[in-house]
Amino acid sequence: MSGSWKKQMALVWAAQFLSIMGFAFALPFAPYFLQQELGVVQHGELQLWVALFSASTAVTMAIAAPLWGLLADRFGKRVMLIRANLSGAVVMSLMGGVQTPGMLIILRLLQGALTGTMTAAQAFLAGEMPHERRGLAVGGLSAAVFSGTMAGVSLGGFVADWLGYRAAFAASGVLLLAAGLLVLCCTRETVVPSARKPVPDDSPESACVHWRSLPATLYGVLAMFGAIAFVRQFDLAFLPLLVQEIHGSLQGVSLWSGGLNAFGSLAGLLAGLATGWLSDRLNPLRLVIIAALLAAVFSGWQMVVDSFTVLFPVRFGTVFFAGALEPALNAWLAKRVPVARQGIAFGLASTTRSIGWSLGPLLAGAVAAINLRAVFGGAALGFIGLAVLFGAALHVRSNGRRA
Repeated sequence: MSGSWKKQMALVWAAQFLSIMGFAFALPFAPYFLQQELGVVQHGELQLWVALFSASTAVTMAIAAPLWGLLADRFGKRVMLIRANLSGAVVMSLMGGVQTPGMLIILRLLQGALTGTMTAAQAFLAGEMPHERRGLAVGGLSAAVFSGTMAGVSLGGFVADWLGYRAAFAASGVLLLAAGLLVLCCTRETVVPSARKPVPDDSPESACVHWRSLPATLYGVLAMFGAIAFVRQFDLAFLPLLVQEIHGSLQGVSLWSGGLNAFGSLAGLLAGLATGWLSDRLNPLRLVIIAALLAAVFSGWQMVVDSFTVLFPVRFGTVFFAGALEPALNAWLAKRVPVARQGIAFGLASTTRSIGWSLGPLLAGAVAAINLRAVFGGAALGFIGLAVLFGAALHVRSNGRRA
């Protein structure tokens, strides 16, 4: 049995690596795609389309994620992971053929409604892993996300520079197809979904778990997911434009942008592994307070960088400490929510995350239209706000225990 869950975990990690690699192969270069292929060159217009591109997928994901979560709890989490990857393969391939910014945004909306591979993978693994190893499993997924991003933006930058941005989108579709086929052909679900195996209402793992039986702190954790996403996404969409400003032209900028994203993803990979391990041993709230404060320092530093020599290590620090925030909360969900309700729990987390994800770039777009560098200062203030929020939550929790 031990070998079985380890193999299952490794296969899902590998599939998620391919999936995120596929998304990262082209999506980070969207600001350059809008300029070079779709003819968006006016400053204010470009900021608007970049903000809409970044926020649009989160809007439909916020609506669809709980519905997919309910279906996962009822019909199986593995099939939801297969659906997310294969849908992504179709949508990403179609993006490479668009001729207008409007069509690109429509496909981004479809991407949010039909994909969500990370949420599906989290729910699938959380139900398959022994309780004491769920922190490791979810932390490893975060590591797969960042390593997939690292590989995707590195190789995608070269493909975009040599073959064009449309070829990068085509390669994205192939990678997502490979991820879906890996899950389809090489994994199996051992937790029988409720539609196929009725469970008595008084069973600890009953599929009929009522909302009141969920941990009372779940809703606070869900709000934290939204706050983290808002801050982390605040500057991300505009990082390529900072790279373009420092580089000075569009020629060869995808290579620099890909390299910077890969360097940051290495930091995220290390953060995911470290946080997954620490979350099985320490209080997650204490971890995120320290991480948020350090992320604020590095994020604010990006306001004044004027060379890649400085930007690369500063971005590494930003992503390393920001990357420790969500894995700690994911580990909490995997351990505290009943298996029969983890699909909907991770779906709701995806919804609150998506709300933050959509609002962050929209507000940042308004800031960037005035001053691009101010976006990174805003992100730093956001991380400080997160530290205050988590500190208040820790204080309330400590007082509750003493009472």
